[in-house]
Amino acid sequence: IALNALWIWIDTDFNLADVLLEAKPVFQWADNLFCAYFTFELFVRFRAFRRKRFCLRDAWFVFDSVLVLLMVLETWVMTGVMLATGVGGSAGLGNASLLRIFRLLRLSRMTRMVRLFRAMPELVILIKAISTAMRSVFY
Repeated sequence: IALNALWIWIDTDFNLADVLLEAKPVFQWADNLFCAYFTFELFVRFRAFRRKRFCLRDAWFVFDSVLVLLMVLETWVMTGVMLATGVGGSAGLGNASLLRIFRLLRLSRMTRMVRLFRAMPELVILIKAISTAMRSVFY
């Protein structure tokens, strides 16, 4: 999630294209990679439920499902529609960059880490110790 947050920052600053088809190949490749990863993660989490209907009771799973659905729509469905219809830019699909705003919602997934740190303060101490020890390695 942190790597994807870093990529969103890079994508927002350096990708000047309105839609994925007009972007440079590195942006297309990374978006497809993250989309495939998050789709696979959601599939694995869904398969982990003993009774599949219980996934609707898990608020985080529903939230992540909506985010992955928006990402799949932006990355694969819109690209497929644009290729099928021959529309070269975002003119035929309206303001496609509006979906990019929803991508920022993925950053809210990092709030899980805050809950974990509050539940396990020993983990915070361990992370601080590792970061302190890393200073002696890199300096």
